[in-house]
Amino acid sequence: MLQIIELKEKNIVATKASGKLRKEDIEKIHPLIHAILDKGMKVRWYFEMDNFTGWDLPGLWEDLKMDTAHARDYEKIAMVGNKQWQDWITQFMKPFTNAEIKYFNIDQKEEAKSWIECQ
Repeated sequence: MLQIIELKEKNIVATKASGKLRKEDIEKIHPLIHAILDKGMKVRWYFEMDNFTGWDLPGLWEDLKMDTAHARDYEKIAMVGNKQWQDWITQFMKPFTNAEIKYFNIDQKEEAKSWIECQ
């Protein structure tokens, strides 16, 4: 499941993932990204993982398509989680985007929010 979280800045997409992400979860983000891009801004994404177990196959495919289509549209991505493989995902993503990507442990989520919001 993917929950949309509110943050203050107008160019931030903030989400909290738990369990497995499905195609429908990823599709929730598309309008948020396009609303930011339509304002001529780059996207900053706060992605918090709480008991996140990954994607089902259609969800993974949708996520890969979205990430590929918007690779140059991201400015910063804060990945927040509590498992080593989630840090690995962060490292894996770096070559596929121009965004600054940083991993934070779950106990650092306030630091992650500050980082994603700061200019």
